Amino acid sequence: MFTVNQFEDDYCMLKYDAASEHSQVPWMPLQGTKIPLYWLGSRSALDNGACGRLSCTPTEDQTLLDSLFLAQWEDCAWKGFLRYDVTACELKVIDGRRNFVAQLNEGWNLNNFLKQNPFTSKCMKMHREWLLFGIASGEQTNPKIIHSATIPDGASLVIVNANPVEYGHVFLVPRGLNSLSQLMDARALEMVARVSVEINNSSFRVFYDYSSSANHPYFQACYFANPLPVELMSVVAIHGGQKLEGLHIYEVKDYPVKAFLFIGNGNLKILIEVVVNICSWLQDQMVPYSMLISDCGTKMYLFPKRLMVGSSLSAWECGGYIVFKDRFEFDQATEEAVMERLGALSLDDECFSTVKQLCCSVASKLAT
Repeated sequence: MFTVNQFEDDYCMLKYDAASEHSQVPWMPLQGTKIPLYWLGSRSALDNGACGRLSCTPTEDQTLLDSLFLAQWEDCAWKGFLRYDVTACELKVIDGRRNFVAQLNEGWNLNNFLKQNPFTSKCMKMHREWLLFGIASGEQTNPKIIHSATIPDGASLVIVNANPVEYGHVFLVPRGLNSLSQLMDARALEMVARVSVEINNSSFRVFYDYSSSANHPYFQACYFANPLPVELMSVVAIHGGQKLEGLHIYEVKDYPVKAFLFIGNGNLKILIEVVVNICSWLQDQMVPYSMLISDCGTKMYLFPKRLMVGSSLSAWECGGYIVFKDRFEFDQATEEAVMERLGALSLDDECFSTVKQLCCSVASKLAT
């Protein structure tokens, strides 16, 4: 059990001290390495309101970042740098009311890949092919691509996941490999929101899994042709956006993992500020959680979870997309079994109610 008392007394945003961070980093990872670089323009949705007061609606025209993202990933796949062809993996919708999606992926093993710790300079130098491109903030009005550029200080990196669960699966590493932060903070969440907005593709989704054992904050992202099951569930409002313009908070109903949905209709900065404060509190309380970011960065699902030794759920599993390594388990998968698997790590009613109070408290404080 946990309470919100400490948060009420010590309400604050996570602060990023660049000077302090760089003073602890005597060397720059991958110094001198040249890769494609995407420069964000000053007209970014999160800089001066391109989506600050408007809805971000996908268009038929492919954006510059979307085309770069897919081109680099497809080139990596074509050259054989992935461990298997994820497009050949068998998929099915599990019979039942919630339409959970099952994937048979006998080559899937994220743990083996992460044991190599790809988020280090040494590993990246050994496996240069994993590094797709960098993303950095620029002063020019419009975004642009530099096809070969030295990685600038503070750039975020896009690293291929050699064990993909879907098309375009990558790691998004905020502030590159030189960040000493072990927690997701406002700058990291802002980075992935900007990426989602600028890709502007409704198939693109970002995932984040927090645990106390994480040694570097990183996100994962890939493309899904259809909405994830949790995105089709009914929701009930727990906080309206009358005073806090553009933000609505909902509770997902009738779903095995208790979850919240935050929608920033026209105000992504407020959305980020609220979500990062709630995640900060969960991190302080050592409460594991997963996040799903969809709809061009305007929707964020939060799944606070129970801490169970030896058990875990990835963010896409929380969303209802279940990966099976074994043919028998895939064939025998039932909605009841998936419900039990997901529900085992969900918060109980009392703890979830506490987090719900926290969500409303954070939103109310920002509205005043």
